[in-house]
Amino acid sequence: MRTIDDQLSRVFTALADPTRRAILTRLTEGDASVTTLAEPFDMSQPAISKHLKVLENAGLISRTRAATSRLSHLEATPLKEAVVWMESYRRFWDESFDKLDAALADYRGEQTTR
Repeated sequence: MRTIDDQLSRVFTALADPTRRAILTRLTEGDASVTTLAEPFDMSQPAISKHLKVLENAGLISRTRAATSRLSHLEATPLKEAVVWMESYRRFWDESFDKLDAALADYRGEQTTR
């Protein structure tokens, strides 16, 4: 199995799973315990803990102890770094769509002049 050694790859790997994305969405409301995070899912707490470990490894959450609970906290900075990386591709697609729009307009102009 290939080791993921860069931060951006770990972030995208973590975001690839819908359960982990749902956990991150829940954490936007505030810190939560494993029990709380497991509630909406049909899976065991150990399975949720494995998802949390992936999120923690990606730097997307931090975990602290509070009495007998272990709380997870959203760490959004790695998400910002992923958005910055994707931004260059958004510009590429915007430019490509602008070129396509221009080509379609030229084509439509030719069709109406015939």
